[in-house]
Amino acid sequence: MEAAAAFLAVRSRSVDETRVRLVHLGYPASIVEQVLERLVEIGYLDDDAFARAWVESRDRARPRGAVALRRELQRKGVPDAVIAGILDERAALAAQRQDPADGPADPDRAAASRLLARRASALSREVDPRRRRQKAYALLARNGFPPDVCREVASTVAEDDPE
Repeated sequence: MEAAAAFLAVRSRSVDETRVRLVHLGYPASIVEQVLERLVEIGYLDDDAFARAWVESRDRARPRGAVALRRELQRKGVPDAVIAGILDERAALAAQRQDPADGPADPDRAAASRLLARRASALSREVDPRRRRQKAYALLARNGFPPDVCREVASTVAEDDPE
């Protein structure tokens, strides 16, 4: 229990991450499962809360598309059902924030726009609007955004031609 608490003191973790860490430290699987059950029972481990915090953190600090978020959470051992629920919450929250006159809300488009806004100075150094759009598209694709979002949001970079 102390080893798990020390591991969780640094940052929140998923149940699977904690399991892997405790087994790696040499604790017997039966004891690890008992500790995990107890930590879940007292609310110290919660995959829902962990996934929600992960997605909110990514949206705020390092915007990613739903594909990348899903992949990251799967690597952390979060169950697929939990991931689907959190990503649905993300979409619902984006819909609440969206003005109905602007059309359907898409959290990926908003995150892609934020990412490009952060990288605007680097992208603006590219003089050729076509190359600037290609670089923006590649940046968005590397960060897990779907092709249609990459195309749509990257086209706004080419339109913002400083000349």
